[in-house]
Amino acid sequence: MTKTAAKTEEAMDAAAFDASKATDQFRAFAENGMEQSKQAYDKLRSNAEYAQKSMESTFETAKQAGTEMSKKSLSAMRTNTELGFAHVEALMQAKSISEIVELQTAFVRKSMELAMEQARDFQAASTKATEEVMKPMKDAFEKSVKELEAA
Repeated sequence: MTKTAAKTEEAMDAAAFDASKATDQFRAFAENGMEQSKQAYDKLRSNAEYAQKSMESTFETAKQAGTEMSKKSLSAMRTNTELGFAHVEALMQAKSISEIVELQTAFVRKSMELAMEQARDFQAASTKATEEVMKPMKDAFEKSVKELEAA
């Protein structure tokens, strides 16, 4: 076969190219791409919704924790105020300097004990609140890590 004959045969093979097969292959490729895009979008939307719910839960928990801490603060102030007024009344009824010193010593001791108790209560409440506020975000993070490990 001569070079000219070989080139003519190649040209005929190119002319025999089936455009419908190429169109079908392109269509299949495009459909596959669309399906993958839909799956990626659905996963992204699902993760965004989960993140939004986690944030809403976190904010609601933070609001509740703040309310609880405010109630504890008000209760502590009320207790301390009542203790102070009771002490002033007792001092006004004292008959001697030694009784005043005794009342003052008892008041300071009781105030310190109460302050320590209130500090423990605040610490426990704030620790609990922190754990509760962080739980939804911690769960979301752990879920993301598991999904990444699975992928």
